[in-house]
Amino acid sequence: MTTSTQVQLVSRPKGWPTPEDFRTVQVELPELGAGEVRVRNEFVSVDPYMRGRMSDAKSYVAPYALGETMTGGAVGRVTESTAEALPVGTLVLHGLGWRDVAQGPADQFRQVAEIPGAPSSVHLGILGMIGLTAYVGLTEIAHLQAGETVFVSGAAGAVGTAVGQIARLLGAGRVVGSAGSAEKVDLLTSRYGYDAAVNYKDAPIREQLPAIVPDGVDVFFDNVGGDHLEAAIDVFNTNGRAALCGAISGYNDVERPAGPNNLWHLVSKKLTLRGFIVGDHAHVAAEFGEKMAGWFAEGKVVFDETVVDGIENSVEAFLTMMRGGNTGKMVVRV
Repeated sequence: MTTSTQVQLVSRPKGWPTPEDFRTVQVELPELGAGEVRVRNEFVSVDPYMRGRMSDAKSYVAPYALGETMTGGAVGRVTESTAEALPVGTLVLHGLGWRDVAQGPADQFRQVAEIPGAPSSVHLGILGMIGLTAYVGLTEIAHLQAGETVFVSGAAGAVGTAVGQIARLLGAGRVVGSAGSAEKVDLLTSRYGYDAAVNYKDAPIREQLPAIVPDGVDVFFDNVGGDHLEAAIDVFNTNGRAALCGAISGYNDVERPAGPNNLWHLVSKKLTLRGFIVGDHAHVAAEFGEKMAGWFAEGKVVFDETVVDGIENSVEAFLTMMRGGNTGKMVVRV
């Protein structure tokens, strides 16, 4: 028998999740059935959206079931197979998440390319859902035009680091961002294509933002919500557009936060604020994949990861990411 180490949700967090909301278990896997594969994961993804699935509130995706293994993106290699299309040794991407060994029908796994000089985790980041999210938000949602100014909240995170670079490649005239430390601010301008950035912990973002966008903002890519959304509304130019990707600042709130107090600008400036879920835009994946493969091969995009070792440390990795302790994509190396 093959044993799989898996992390399960056992109670729904109230406010910030704690290690006690999870358990690590050993699961014995049965022999493969026809058309199935067994995969040893190399990297598992932890992402902000997972916090929402830990609650039982109605959302765009079903909540995690208590007592079941956490699902999410993972990349690994086939170690046993009864499926002709996925022989042993194939690198695959799947959504079975927080476990070291995954098993199931072959159609739950998708073969991905080996990228010379890059870890397989790149398929969880800039070449995968993270990069696609950034591209969709800028093109399908905000309709970025050449020469426009883009503001990005949570700019040093996985999506934010991709947004800055892709916006530049798509012809943005100026790209600015916010992050939570001086080190991250420096990385934004030295590595990720940002023209300017601020540390939102130095002073309220609403006070800092006008100085770095004296000519206003045309596109806002929001990963944070709350005070950052309010600040962006202040500095939007007429016909500004916001792609609302996330609102991590409020994911662990136990009381309803106050809303922005400047929403009248939506009328006076003729603004568009549109939320989006990347899964609704699968039709863009091929276009993104072709462009990103070219940019990546030409060295026009870079990526960083924050890596936590050991599937048993997935909860620690998730909580660290939620507190902003990552630069770029947070992954668990199995």
